[in-house]
Amino acid sequence: MYYGGIEAGGTKFVCGVSDNELNLVERISFPTTTPTETMIQVLTFFKKYQEELAGIGVGSFGPIDIQTDSLTYGYITTTPKVAWQNYDFVGTLKKALEVPIAWTTDVNAACFGEYVAGHGQGLKSVVYYTIGTGVGGGAVLNGRFVEGFSHPEMGHMLLQRHQKDAYLGNCPFHGECLEGLAAGPAIEKRLGKKAQNLTANDPFWQIEADYIAQCVYNTTLLYAPEIIILGGGVMKQPQLLPLVRQAFADKLKGYVATPELSAYLKTPALEDDAGLTGCLALAKEIVVCQKL
Repeated sequence: MYYGGIEAGGTKFVCGVSDNELNLVERISFPTTTPTETMIQVLTFFKKYQEELAGIGVGSFGPIDIQTDSLTYGYITTTPKVAWQNYDFVGTLKKALEVPIAWTTDVNAACFGEYVAGHGQGLKSVVYYTIGTGVGGGAVLNGRFVEGFSHPEMGHMLLQRHQKDAYLGNCPFHGECLEGLAAGPAIEKRLGKKAQNLTANDPFWQIEADYIAQCVYNTTLLYAPEIIILGGGVMKQPQLLPLVRQAFADKLKGYVATPELSAYLKTPALEDDAGLTGCLALAKEIVVCQKL
């Protein structure tokens, strides 16, 4: 029995197949282009395993429809990627492969990956943010995603602009939200260079840390999770996490007693594999649940 995983990102898709113990059998990745081009590659990959494939977990860029009683359940909805707007992702997979599909956001999948196999193992509550091309957040509580009428859009929380930052924000909807101020494209448009090309002691990192610390502050007081994991390309700058911890402590001012910050604020244990691991684990879960 094999499980499939699809980490459907805005810039690339990562597909994988694992055995029953979630050991990876094969993994591929390719750019996200049009639905037709991209899904041909997805289905070609999984059809090799179709006889043994028991289920697939999908973590997709969004927004997506997660309401199972909705007529557009399984769709990517109002995404800025015009070609993917109102695309029936789950329906396309089910029609071609006829297996159970677990469906969630890409950042929820990464959160679940860390929950089952990363820094969240053994904990009841985990929040995960990805800070990269965009910013998104997901939360798991007792093995279930924190969701309501839809999935959270934590990356669009509003922030206070840093007093030394004149940039008005890159988000076309909200301007000065977390994504608009702290995502990779916002850094590049503000400074004229990509985040990875800034020196470790560039003063901008203090500003970036302030924005991420505001996010952590809000999350702490809203959810009080046992751990907050900060992933994505921007967080690969090794000097950033210590700056975030210090800025967060300065903002919180001891109001609530959090876990030790070295354990409370972490980068992903699974690194770039968090999303795919979560997708595979969700595939296994939906198959097991359907058998009960």
